[in-house]
Amino acid sequence: MRKPVLIIMAAGMGSRYGGLKQMDPMDSQGHILMDFSIYDAVQAGFEEVLFVIKKENEKIFRECVGERTSKKVKVGYVFQELDCLPAGLDVPEGRVKPWGTGHAVLCCKEAVRGPFAVINADDYYGPEAFRLIYQYLTEYPGERDGRYQYGMVGYMLGNTLTENGYVSRGVCTVSGDGFLEQIQERTRIEKRDGGAAYSEDEGRTWEAIGMDSVVSMNLWGFHENFLQELERGFAEFLKTEAQSNPLKVEYYLPSAVSALLGAGKADVRVLTTKERWYGVTYKEDKQTVVEAVKEKKKKGLYPEQF
Repeated sequence: MRKPVLIIMAAGMGSRYGGLKQMDPMDSQGHILMDFSIYDAVQAGFEEVLFVIKKENEKIFRECVGERTSKKVKVGYVFQELDCLPAGLDVPEGRVKPWGTGHAVLCCKEAVRGPFAVINADDYYGPEAFRLIYQYLTEYPGERDGRYQYGMVGYMLGNTLTENGYVSRGVCTVSGDGFLEQIQERTRIEKRDGGAAYSEDEGRTWEAIGMDSVVSMNLWGFHENFLQELERGFAEFLKTEAQSNPLKVEYYLPSAVSALLGAGKADVRVLTTKERWYGVTYKEDKQTVVEAVKEKKKKGLYPEQF
């Protein structure tokens, strides 16, 4: 079996944060969040990284990330462009917004052969998360008993929240034997009254949610067969859901996975971790991440230069 490839989705711009936040240094050595993910991935066993970026950002991305990454692992690039569509379909007039995470991975269809993991560029996942997903991809087949076999690293909700506003999380229902049953997207979750709560009416009313709820942070493990399903799912999405809001609606990875679960075509093993997730959803989050990086270096998780 081919060794797993790591796909890093780096084409999105941070609308709430502003600017190309994937390039924002988190320590005095100039390391960005992607550097820590790549370091952890290499330590776990990954030997190839595939960056999904916008063509317009290629030059700065190669200079800031790609060139130094290529000294550690094999590096490839895929461009997520609006016109990367299934045959016979066109970009809606006036559309400028990217098509979403499902489309980002689909753009890798011609570049991936074998198992692969997927992460966001601007998230910190922690060393254990990469060990878990690499081990899963190297030990489990892509299909069993007529069903696709995929993996997902699940985080405790309380380990993923910010002090500076609300977040969107895919809240997971997990079976007793550790398989994903459902992902429900909660687009407004925040810390409230010593715990967490979500709102579905723009903050007018709130429903409590357990801090130990399992959530997806877009760290997935797939096999090549998933790309074929993505292509079919995206084509159907463009013909149906995209018609109602052609300029803004997006095709998300959790939605694609949920469709396969609902159709009984896939099993997704949830690999739970107690790692603390870090990200810069808001500008005010950066200092928290900077302090966390300092602490992890003190503990010896990362060298000063890598």
